[in-house]
Amino acid sequence: MSVELASRMQRLGTETAFEVLVRARALEAQGRDVVHLEIGEPDFDTPENIVEAGARALREGWTHYGPAAGLPDLREAIASYVNGSRGTSYTPDQVVVTPGGKPVMFFVMLALLERGHEAIYPDPGFPIYGSMIDFSGAKGVPIPLREENDFRLDIDELASLMSDRTRLLILNSPANPTGGVLEREDLAAIAELAVKHDVIVLSDEIYSELLYEGEHVSIATMPGMAERTIILDGFSKTYAMTGWRLGYGLFPGDLAAPISKLMVNSVSCTSMAVQRAGLEALTGPQDKVAEFREAFRRRRDLIVNGLNEIEGISCVLPKGAFYAFPNITGTGRSSKEFADLLLEEHGVAALAGTSFGAAGEGYLRLSYATSEANIEKALARVADAVSAVRA
Repeated sequence: MSVELASRMQRLGTETAFEVLVRARALEAQGRDVVHLEIGEPDFDTPENIVEAGARALREGWTHYGPAAGLPDLREAIASYVNGSRGTSYTPDQVVVTPGGKPVMFFVMLALLERGHEAIYPDPGFPIYGSMIDFSGAKGVPIPLREENDFRLDIDELASLMSDRTRLLILNSPANPTGGVLEREDLAAIAELAVKHDVIVLSDEIYSELLYEGEHVSIATMPGMAERTIILDGFSKTYAMTGWRLGYGLFPGDLAAPISKLMVNSVSCTSMAVQRAGLEALTGPQDKVAEFREAFRRRRDLIVNGLNEIEGISCVLPKGAFYAFPNITGTGRSSKEFADLLLEEHGVAALAGTSFGAAGEGYLRLSYATSEANIEKALARVADAVSAVRA
């Protein structure tokens, strides 16, 4: 029997990292050695105090339904953490806890967007942004992030893209896949445009604790933005909790209530035991966060310096997250061609820049959330691949 899907399913994209992971695993099953630089997750284990809190919660009976918006003490801890780290003034009732960060994107776009609306999103950027905009029925409007501008968006270009149809603007700083960071003056100028055009901003700050220089600034702190900014954050990157599936959004005004209704209609609530682990993550020792960040800093320096020593490749220094976004135009191959070559002939799993949008052509995304030994092995193989195509 052939099942006919609803037409909206054709508008739904995917995340290429998982597709490349499947291909890499298939090669490994054939006996090939593959260095994994495709998946964006810390290679560290979740800190033991967090694991123990989750296990203890299961033993204590935190195995039942809970409030759709999240446990009150966790929502209070999240509001306290965000206010302390950003200088905002969110209250616990503005927090909705979700099973991972993606549901915040999903719910926001379902709640705010429909046909006739436009949503501006970064290109290159996290592929689910464009996918969910299309799924909602709205029109996605990509704004290019260019290497010559340190992968920060151009304010004049953003102004030219805004209109009375613009309903939502998505920001991601520090950014996936580029590692770029929006500076305070960028955010101030973006805020003026958002207020002028009455635009809601979804600020994806999932990498806020993985910033290697300067301070993390949220657009929510800019004049007029507290009432029009949604902050997305979570536990996956900061605490090495990707598989736990725990994220959250902080919402202006009365938007938390309809988002909670979408929770009720989809997943009912986030796992109670996982939320207890999240509470320990926020309120317990933070030494592992600093340890992870310093390890990523060392790996960043290693991979960027190594890439810049390879003729035909150049790479700007990412200021945050754990991705390098090297320019590979000097190889003479397209992004996908070179990514396929790396995987199939040299055993390095990487993502084509075009996995993150058309403006990613000429680039690769390499996750350096792996060991220094793996990075060194990958660099040698990338150098061999470049030599082969330039011979």
